[in-house]
Amino acid sequence: MNNIHNRKNISKVLVLQGGVSEEKEVSNSTAESCIDALKKTQFDVEAVSMNSVNMCEMAEIVKSKNPDVIFNALHGGIGEDGTIQGLFETLKIPYTHSGVLSSAIAMNKFISKKIFKTSGLPVIEDLLINEIDQLKRIPIALPFVIKPNNGGSSVGINLIKYREDLEKVVECRAKLDRRYLLEKYIPGRELTVSVLNGKPLTVTDIVTDEWYNYDAKYKTGGSKHIIPADIPQEIFDLCINYAVKAHNALGCRGVTRSDFRWNENDGNKGLYILELNTQPGMTKTSLVPEQARYLGLDLKYLCSELIKDASCNK
Repeated sequence: MNNIHNRKNISKVLVLQGGVSEEKEVSNSTAESCIDALKKTQFDVEAVSMNSVNMCEMAEIVKSKNPDVIFNALHGGIGEDGTIQGLFETLKIPYTHSGVLSSAIAMNKFISKKIFKTSGLPVIEDLLINEIDQLKRIPIALPFVIKPNNGGSSVGINLIKYREDLEKVVECRAKLDRRYLLEKYIPGRELTVSVLNGKPLTVTDIVTDEWYNYDAKYKTGGSKHIIPADIPQEIFDLCINYAVKAHNALGCRGVTRSDFRWNENDGNKGLYILELNTQPGMTKTSLVPEQARYLGLDLKYLCSELIKDASCNK
């Protein structure tokens, strides 16, 4: 740890948290955990909370802190879609996680799935909803999942099993100015793989009462995580390989998490990559730290690896 610290001459780390997206609470939880871990590495750690009031002044605020590295603990919105990464690039301050282009592409589920497919990764049949009227004439048979095309943390996701469920969603979505992605629902198991600096950790099988929604992700006891996933070795290896390939296909850096859906009745043909998250949660119940702990790696190590990888022009 000290070797990393000395070699890069890193003294001050600025943790950026909060934000203006629906995921700001998750960001604050991530920041709390990571700040504690970073302080144990003897870095000089300071936190800045972004909000709607100070957002326009963020460049000056960050510059005034004069950090050696920015630890990006933001989730969703401008903190994850390449916007804040562009600010870091402009300021020429090294920062953690992925760069501008990778972040922007990964945040757009429809576009990232096109790249996954081109890279030979299996994706689910989908439809990008540009107009609310499209929800009234969907060519994909029930059941299906509808979710924000550029969201995360399972915020705004609906599982549509019956036509009346869709009617409620249409009424709600009509008030919102955003695009939605509709995907055929794949029954089966939710699997996930973390990739740290290009190397996979392991596979987790996420067991929930129905599906992996916001409460299942972030509430204690909301889901059961089986590590390593008790699945056939062939499927385990495919998940690992697909996650690394997805990470590299989008040109990601630092840590990412790729989520999968597996219909075990269809064997390896039933495995699909859902999405890749360039700013995965690092809270007490998050999947990345949990996978790392299984391998004997604590949060202090994870955060130090992210600091080690921090850079610009990526």
